[in-house]
Order: sequence, then C-alpha cells, then structure tokens
Amino acid sequence: MTDWDIKKLRILRTLADQGTVTATAEALHMTPSAVSQQLTNLARQLGVPLLEPQGRRVRLTDAAHLVLRHTEAVFAQLERADAELTGYRSGESGEVRVGAFSTAVPVLVVPAVAALRLTHPGIEIHVRETEAAESYELLSAGAVDLALSLAAHAPTARDTRFTRITLLEDPLDVALPPDHPLAAAPVLRLADLSADRWIYGGSGPWSEITRSACEPAGFVPEQAHSASGWTAILAMVEAGMGVALVPRMVSARASGVTVRTLTHDRPTRHVIAALRQGTEAAPALAQALKALQRAAASLS
Repeated sequence: MTDWDIKKLRILRTLADQGTVTATAEALHMTPSAVSQQLTNLARQLGVPLLEPQGRRVRLTDAAHLVLRHTEAVFAQLERADAELTGYRSGESGEVRVGAFSTAVPVLVVPAVAALRLTHPGIEIHVRETEAAESYELLSAGAVDLALSLAAHAPTARDTRFTRITLLEDPLDVALPPDHPLAAAPVLRLADLSADRWIYGGSGPWSEITRSACEPAGFVPEQAHSASGWTAILAMVEAGMGVALVPRMVSARASGVTVRTLTHDRPTRHVIAALRQGTEAAPALAQALKALQRAAASLS
C-alpha cells in the first residue's frame, strides 16, 4: 500500500493554491529549499513525478492533480475530525452511558438530559435502568460511565476503583391513607405510628432502612405487606392497607395518599454518583455530572 504522508500532501495542496514554491514557503513558514525537499520526498514515496519545470517555475503534473483530487476528501474528513475533537476536549460533544436506579431516572436523570440537550447538544446520553448491585458491576466492566445509586447500596469509600460524589440527601416522608386519624395532625412523629401496620420490602436495603428509621423512635414496624415497587406500595397505602416510609424523590410525585414530613425524626437516604477512578476529567462525563448535580440541587 502507498505510504501517504499528510504533512507532505498539505504542502502539495498549498503549492497548488499559491502557485510558486516561494509563496508556498512563505504561507507555511518554511524555506523554499525545505518545500522542494519535502515534495521530492513525497514524489519518491508515491512513485510518480509531482512537479515539472515551466520556465523558471514549476507546475503540477497530471499525477499531482490526481493525488490532490483524492486527498481533498481526506483533508475535509480530517477537518471534521479536528472540529469534533475540539468539541470533545471542551466538553461540547461526546457520549456518556448512565446506569441509574428506577426512582432516580425520572427525577434526576431525565431533567439532566433535558438540560444538556439545551446547553450541550453534542453530548449524547444513553440511560440504562439498573439494580444497585448491577450498576457497579457494569461500571467496573466499562459498560456504563456513571452509576447512580443509594449510598447504602454502594461500595465503601475505600474501594479505590470508584470515585463517589454525593448528589442528594433524600428525606423519607410518611405516606398515610387519606382517612388516617393522623393525616391532619399538626405534628407527626414516627413513634405516633408505632401501632400501625407497615408496608415495606421483605428483605434487602429498603427493609433495613425502614427498620433502622423506626427503631430509634422506640419500635419495630409491624410488616403487614411486602412490596419493592413504589407503585404497589402507594396503591396499598391509598387503599388503607398500611403506612409506609417513602423517599422525597417519590413522595413529591405521589397522588391518592397523604404525605407527611417528619420534622423531628427526619430519616434520610443519600443518593450518590460513582465513576471509575481516573475518568473524572473526561469532558463530556464532567458535563453530565454537573447536569446531575444541578438537577439534584433543584430538588433540594
């Protein structure tokens, strides 16, 4: 295959534009002898003559014109690549793959993507709904670039594979049936609900969160029903089947139930973003993280 030298081809194209070796040398900040030497070397590499004498000057041969017809497309593609690379370096373009748990998708990820479409339309975000454990497996394997999870589900800060950034402190509210006796109480504490029937996950982190929130209030919540999806939990609360702790990210969008803020107990969960160590400076990824932080700040 022919050895194509982009630098020498650029000199040849400049000669075609400028007309003389002297003008070419001035345009490229070279000496005329350097221009002539580079073009001689290019002709040797391509195996065809590129210049022929024309009085005291030189002119391009038919072979040189043939070469330039093909290299113009190469130069145009290189210009496009250079423009895209400049955009990538500045964080104006690129691709970011985000893995996020289901609750975070509508309230954090979607607003962040919508904002980036306005401010950085060249950045393409691919969203993947994931379970907590899966998101870190995908992040470690390079299948996603950024993972959103709860701090309770995340690897410890000692895990040097990842950089963790806290996005949001998400308070837990109480969801009550609309006709609950305490639905309109001026002040509500968790201890006031110690005799109620509770709805929460049968195992795993959400079960632990509910229990660990109620135990400091002096009771272990009686689990009347078990569910892991917020649609199911809220439907059961609305039907009067029990009460539930619901994260603010969910309760802010809940309907059909009475949501009460626990100002005294104030249990919370923390939403974090995790990246692979060393990727923090990737421009498009940094812009995506900033958009997520702004979306989280708007919720706070």
